[in-house]
Amino acid sequence: MNQEVTAYIQKLPKWQVAVAETLRKMIHTTIPGVEERLQYGKPHYLKNGHYAAVVHAAKDKLSFMLFNATALPEIKGYFKSMSGPERKTATITEGQEVDYKQLGDFLKKTSASL
Repeated sequence: MNQEVTAYIQKLPKWQVAVAETLRKMIHTTIPGVEERLQYGKPHYLKNGHYAAVVHAAKDKLSFMLFNATALPEIKGYFKSMSGPERKTATITEGQEVDYKQLGDFLKKTSASL
């Protein structure tokens, strides 16, 4: 695990730390050997040199973006296209129940061809 990513996560509010750490573990489980690095000030996850996911914390939310996600469905109010159809983002807020299994399944689908 990348120490810069660890430092990024540990500076977040408590609820975001819990979500980010759970996402991080899910990413590493879903993509064995994933490359983890801090890029553009955010944790990025790469498979075979290609972007697979990004975790980004903002004041009142945490975002989990997947690349290569054109085939994934949007989920109203939770999982939507960002910066074009090939990127989709789950927006997570404090107290929200997160379906990590679903996000892991999405990541598995989007990263399969990388």
